[in-house]
Amino acid sequence: MLFFDPKTEFPVLLAPMAGVTDLAFREICRAMGADFSYTEMVSAKGLYYGSDRTASLLAASPQERPYGVQLFGAEPEIVSEMAKRLSEEAPEGLALIDLNMGCPARKITGNGEGSALMRDLPRAARIIEATAKASALPVTVKFRKGYDAEHINAVAFARMAEESGASMVTVHGRTREQMYSGRADWDIIAEVKQVVSIPVIGNGDVFSGADALALRAHTGCDGVMVARGAEGNPFLFAEIKAALSGREYTPPTDAERIDAALAHARRLVECRGGRAVIEMRKHVAWYLSGMRGASTLRAQVNRIGSLAELETMLLQYRESLNG
Repeated sequence: MLFFDPKTEFPVLLAPMAGVTDLAFREICRAMGADFSYTEMVSAKGLYYGSDRTASLLAASPQERPYGVQLFGAEPEIVSEMAKRLSEEAPEGLALIDLNMGCPARKITGNGEGSALMRDLPRAARIIEATAKASALPVTVKFRKGYDAEHINAVAFARMAEESGASMVTVHGRTREQMYSGRADWDIIAEVKQVVSIPVIGNGDVFSGADALALRAHTGCDGVMVARGAEGNPFLFAEIKAALSGREYTPPTDAERIDAALAHARRLVECRGGRAVIEMRKHVAWYLSGMRGASTLRAQVNRIGSLAELETMLLQYRESLNG
């Protein structure tokens, strides 16, 4: 059983994004209204061979229940075995195992993983089927419109995923070739929705509450997944939930955005130690986007090396905006 009833609920999900959706950020997004979140994508092979760094990505917190673990890999035996282990050891709140068959990164596709599996449906089917049989939890699949413009096969891929045992699919309306450029094709999400009986989550170009409403209306999807739209803007989940319920939404002030960046930084350092402030630099740039004098401050942020420095810088900046 999935974590929601598609007949009565329309969830808003935070996408798993490597190097972005760390535990601290996921907690903030859940507090802002995200209904579901995933770990950053986890290498099944890394887990199999006992990588401590890979295992560390499995950490979750009480604030994100329910949540999912996203695995990637190209070997059916390894992926299914790791899914079986995770589902048997399932910590409280773990609701599903998601299979990443959409990541466009070259270092992933070069190993035949991620969106490279959209060019090899028989192998993808073996992975999904083996994992669905091995896991005590529902198995879901995330994939793209296709690998490139000459190979648009999301509809066939979705049918295969359902037939292989997937309980839900998430469709990103871009090809691997597009990466994150151009506009997401919502028509392909609508086509997938028409041919499968399992829930379909729509993903791509959701940057506002109005976008979420438009994606639902255009595709008939059973939920929306937010990815880049949440970078530096976890408030987006509150905006979407307000739009879905027909409530007024008041955007955050610059001070509130800076406070969110500070909370994120403090929690990230708490989770990962002092050097995590370096990982925080890109998040700070996103939080400050569009503010007065932000470009100058971003250059300074890229030179900071401690949480104390970052706090001083952001607090002074917040005061300057009030002047």
